[in-house]
Amino acid sequence: MIIGIDDTDSPRGMCTTYLASVLLDELGVYGKIIKPPLLVRLNPTVPFKTRGNGAVAIAIETDDIKFIKEHVINRVSEMANLEDNGTNPGIVFVDAGDVLQELTLFYERALKTLLTIEDAMSVIAELGIDFYGFKNKRGLIGALAAVGAWKILTSSDADHTFELIAYRMRERWGSKRQIDEASVWNADRRTYPLVWDTVDRSLGDIIFAPHSPDPVLFGIRGDDVDSIFKAFEMIRSEDYERYTLFLTNQGTDAHYIEASISELQEYRSYIIEGTVTSAPRTIQGGHVFFKLDNMLECAAFEPTKSFRDVIRSLLPGDRVRVFGGFKNRTLNLEKIEILLPVSEVMQNPVCICGRRMKSMGKEQGFRCRNCGIRKKERESVKIERAIERGLYEVVPSARRHITKPLVREKADNRNVHVVR
Repeated sequence: MIIGIDDTDSPRGMCTTYLASVLLDELGVYGKIIKPPLLVRLNPTVPFKTRGNGAVAIAIETDDIKFIKEHVINRVSEMANLEDNGTNPGIVFVDAGDVLQELTLFYERALKTLLTIEDAMSVIAELGIDFYGFKNKRGLIGALAAVGAWKILTSSDADHTFELIAYRMRERWGSKRQIDEASVWNADRRTYPLVWDTVDRSLGDIIFAPHSPDPVLFGIRGDDVDSIFKAFEMIRSEDYERYTLFLTNQGTDAHYIEASISELQEYRSYIIEGTVTSAPRTIQGGHVFFKLDNMLECAAFEPTKSFRDVIRSLLPGDRVRVFGGFKNRTLNLEKIEILLPVSEVMQNPVCICGRRMKSMGKEQGFRCRNCGIRKKERESVKIERAIERGLYEVVPSARRHITKPLVREKADNRNVHVVR
């Protein structure tokens, strides 16, 4: 049986992965737990997510289904932040041999589109899935999707990663986390690139520990389990209550849809190819915008930091591929690939005296104010560019959980400009 759980947390505390960690210890008396459990990130643009829009799935071989269901429902009822208006837990109990293929399709929809509670209830009714929902039951969407991810993420050829999450002693919840930063930097030096997004070297910050009042002490993400545990052993911190290693779709780019501009819909993430048609402009707050194909507004917001310098270096005519979430008619950039940068620009002609001529008006050509010499046409001038072809990414601290770091990118015949 696979148990899917979602939406037990709130901005004021709790964490669905912590509840999963507790259940992993407790459910062992009813059968054999299949490890690791799943931490599944879903559509990162949904308007009602708490933080990273993550759900969990736990698999267990058991004959005590009735007791497991009672135990899980009781635990969610006790531990979820039900007093928060935005917390609406959902639990599903699925026989792993029956409906995984159908739920795989639901998982893919939850990754890339905006689903409703009615969508989840329709699938539950169609497949006869046993479930339990609290309040408006929105958590059933993520719970179903987490179960649907099982077949994909556990297959031998899947692109998946791991995260080891350590949880705080209960009496320390809500207080400032005590972590020795020097040990974190040392762990990063010893385990990168198999372990990534532990620190943001571009800003000089450690980024693997949240600042919210939830139970998480820190999370170590990477491709190699041995390297993750090596980093874990090196990091010095306050005492932790427990830790759990999750299999996850983090850092895989699984959320993107390849599309044209005319196909865009709000609250989805896209990969779009086009031509820069406006000079980048910086507005108050440090956000940088440009137009793609005269239709799509693209934005590099202030938290992306040095990534904005790449965007500021664009010129009209550059051929690019953009990656990001589409909200409020704007693509919030997460990555950009420079496909064909402009190498020549049209400028006013230069006089024999060395001065650049001035326009005499529409269709009247150009004239040197110093010599009076005239020319009819602008000139093509080769230029040196501050950017080159290849993939560029936002700084690690601005990266979504599900977005693939370029250090993981196996790009053939493409430059990859990794930001640490």
